[in-house]
Amino acid sequence: MAQGGTIVRRHMFGALVVALAFGTATSEARIFDESKYPDWRGQWMRLPVAGLRGNPSWDPNKSDGLAQQAPLTPEYQAKLEASLADQAAGGAGLDRDLICMTPGMPRMMNLYSTMEIVVTLDQAYILMSTFNDTRRVFTDGRDWPAEIVPSYAGYSIGRWIDEDGDGRYDALEIETRGFRGLRTLDSTSIPLHEDNQTVIKERIYSDKANPNIMHDEITIIDNAFTRPWTVTKDYRRVAQARPVWRESGVHREQFARPHRQRALHDQLGRPADARQEKPGTAGLAIFHQAG
Repeated sequence: MAQGGTIVRRHMFGALVVALAFGTATSEARIFDESKYPDWRGQWMRLPVAGLRGNPSWDPNKSDGLAQQAPLTPEYQAKLEASLADQAAGGAGLDRDLICMTPGMPRMMNLYSTMEIVVTLDQAYILMSTFNDTRRVFTDGRDWPAEIVPSYAGYSIGRWIDEDGDGRYDALEIETRGFRGLRTLDSTSIPLHEDNQTVIKERIYSDKANPNIMHDEITIIDNAFTRPWTVTKDYRRVAQARPVWRESGVHREQFARPHRQRALHDQLGRPADARQEKPGTAGLAIFHQAG
């Protein structure tokens, strides 16, 4: 999608949010008082950690791959090691980004590009430039529905918290369920369980010393893990009052390298070259090879 299309999408989305908020306030005599909510307007980016190698990792304070020390069961540790071996041989392992599949939750919170948070009366929207991913967090007090349609982003229910009793919310607590897969945590493909029974709990809040820093404390409860895994991700607000919103995703030049072409065709289940006799391990097959 061209940059112009992204701008139109954001303008249309903004107009829809305003219309919905106005309609709700008019019909139910409810008024959205933004002064009660944290100011998370603007463009947010990942806060890099100096000295770490590789792509954005799940635990931002450790390098990617085995250095993450993910608390995986022996079965899923074997799947990770098989995925890493396939990547070392030029394949994609369990990574799905090369075929333009959304990273899903919680991986999208690695924030590969930029993020915007739009707060309304009954919902909060988390908009990602990467793949134009959208999270919808319901904050209207609803309970879990009897049936959830599975999705890569999951179904999120949030609750605003006033921690110091000053009448203004300080944090947004979110629980997300109802997933489909395959989903992994980063480009080295730390796997989540194929049963997709993941539960993700978050606490998003502004830094007390610097309102232009945001923290997201994320806990994953998943059957691929031996225990819940908690990390804290840090984001910074871009200084420009009117930042440029660029679309981001898998770029054409990534496919120019032979190993990227091979990885793409492995994911699609067909050889990249008729002369290729031993294609890399297809990502989905790793789930059945190990364990």
